[in-house]
Amino acid sequence: MRVLVVEDEPRMASVIRRSLAKQGLAADVAGRGEQGIWMAAATDYDAIVLDVMLPDKSGFEVCRTLRERGVWSPVLMLTARDGVSDRVEGLDSGADDYLVKPFALAELHARLRSLARRGKPERPAVIEIGDLSLDPARREVRRAGRSIDLSAKEFALLETLMRYRGQVLSRFDLIEHAWDFAYEPRSNVVEVYVRRLREKVDRPFGRSSIETVRGVGYRLRDDR
Repeated sequence: MRVLVVEDEPRMASVIRRSLAKQGLAADVAGRGEQGIWMAAATDYDAIVLDVMLPDKSGFEVCRTLRERGVWSPVLMLTARDGVSDRVEGLDSGADDYLVKPFALAELHARLRSLARRGKPERPAVIEIGDLSLDPARREVRRAGRSIDLSAKEFALLETLMRYRGQVLSRFDLIEHAWDFAYEPRSNVVEVYVRRLREKVDRPFGRSSIETVRGVGYRLRDDR
């Protein structure tokens, strides 16, 4: 998953971003509403964490603007106000869920996973392709009944490939979903991680499900 965090309080934004990175998610941060709007329009985020109280415009305004411009990434509103009218306004502005501060980071992660599963196309709780399965909530990968130990970034890359099964994904596609803006585009990090995935997910099982499409990118096929 790649998440946009729109939060003007630097410490809160940093805490959320670090916690998402530890879960293997790529997270970008915007400190103002207008910045969040153009970032969300420019990138296909899997979810948006949006604070209600922003310095230039409210999160409600930001969410309404995103929906008016055809940005349908799931939105999780954050607010210190827990009144019913506030929750109603947030949901009516186009938000998908609402979380009141202070909150537990574990709950934030769970709500983001839930929102991601509601996206289009519908995302199942456990992704299965042949004998390969990935459980985003438990951070577990199994093949032929055996558990596979992956790093956070390896997990994020495999999840992207599995969610877009059969589709050829370019390096840019993989970077967009598994890395953030701090990524150095001239590096060969994608190739390095694809090679690591093959060593863990394919070769020990005599499979070749992660396929290189020369000159285009990579895809994961149902290699039974």
